[in-house]
Amino acid sequence: MSRTSRAGGSARLDLGQVIIRPTRRLVGIDAARGLALIGLMAIHLLPAWDEDTGEASWSWILFSGDSAALFALLAGVGLALTSGGRHPHEGRTMAADRVGLVVRAVLIAVVGLWIGTLMPEDPPAYNILIYYGVFFLLAIPFLHLGPKALFASAAVSGVVAPLLMQGLRNSLPEFVSYNPTFTDLLTEPGAVAAQLLLTGTYPALPYMTYLLVGLGLGRLNLRRIEVQVRVLVVGIGLVIFARVASYVLLYAFGGYERLLHSASMSEHDLEEALIWGPDVLPTTTGWWLAITTPHTNTPLAIAASLGMSLAVLGVFLLIGQKIGPWLLPLSAMGAMTLTLYTAHLVGLSFEVHYDLPYLWFVINLAAAALFAVAWQRALGQGPLERVVSTSVKAIRRLMLAGSSGSPRE
Repeated sequence: MSRTSRAGGSARLDLGQVIIRPTRRLVGIDAARGLALIGLMAIHLLPAWDEDTGEASWSWILFSGDSAALFALLAGVGLALTSGGRHPHEGRTMAADRVGLVVRAVLIAVVGLWIGTLMPEDPPAYNILIYYGVFFLLAIPFLHLGPKALFASAAVSGVVAPLLMQGLRNSLPEFVSYNPTFTDLLTEPGAVAAQLLLTGTYPALPYMTYLLVGLGLGRLNLRRIEVQVRVLVVGIGLVIFARVASYVLLYAFGGYERLLHSASMSEHDLEEALIWGPDVLPTTTGWWLAITTPHTNTPLAIAASLGMSLAVLGVFLLIGQKIGPWLLPLSAMGAMTLTLYTAHLVGLSFEVHYDLPYLWFVINLAAAALFAVAWQRALGQGPLERVVSTSVKAIRRLMLAGSSGSPRE
């Protein structure tokens, strides 16, 4: 990560500082990202329900929806830290940050599209990397903002994006593949765009809520205990608010009965939908926006997942300063999630894990942790992270080379 020093208007831009000056990583952020990776592995590999009881499994309860939200939140934090932290870059430096973000988005999306070509028609996992590329592109106009404006934008996104998603759903094309490929993008660009923005598993417009909150957090001093505690408390409060509000709307204000009648489904089917989520969120009534089921991307579902993500981040920020070395396996995994997540999806594409899911989860987890720790100690950045970072730094150097002798803009 790098930051530009906030010197006076007459100070000259130090190109080396802008591009390569190292900063001390916050262990808690990497550890939280490592936990998010474990959560996605668990969702991809482990059963979603208990075969004996038919109830949701521990992995579904703990990780479904929340792991992806935590990933998006931390992506926003990372973008903020690499674009000035508490003091957003300005002028040519911010322009270089934005172009670098385009490069990052394209490279990650290309990896995601390539993975899509490996996945079977009925895939074992839905790939978030393609959506990530769109997240980053949509973040570009917000990159210069301070925390208050970012939090306000996130609040608007959390309400407006779900309304837009439901309002346009019936007029948008159905997506052609759970994991879009290069071919899909070329032959069905409209359907792929609709999927990535509004109708897919991780639709970018609703998910911008998490990323914008993360950007706002990265503009704060996350090393301060007071800020870390506030992140934790706000997160817990959001979870409680979302769950209670959903319960009241459904069971005290008649929402449950409205859903039952509008969807023409049995009570058993509705209960299943409230646990697992419908395949596609129905548009028969606006009361569907009152549920908090994972991946439904309703305002309250977003608030619940955002709250859980904030709480997890707050905990790891607090304990990271105290027991950082003990978090090494998690933080090492979190520092190279692009590499590990890509390897995980490539492994899943062989579809050899269905008969022994718990064994393959342990194998994935152990391999990821051992590789991450060994690679980080020997070579630092993960292999794919190094490719992306080198490409971004190269384009930033090209943009900033002509400004090294001019006043900071």
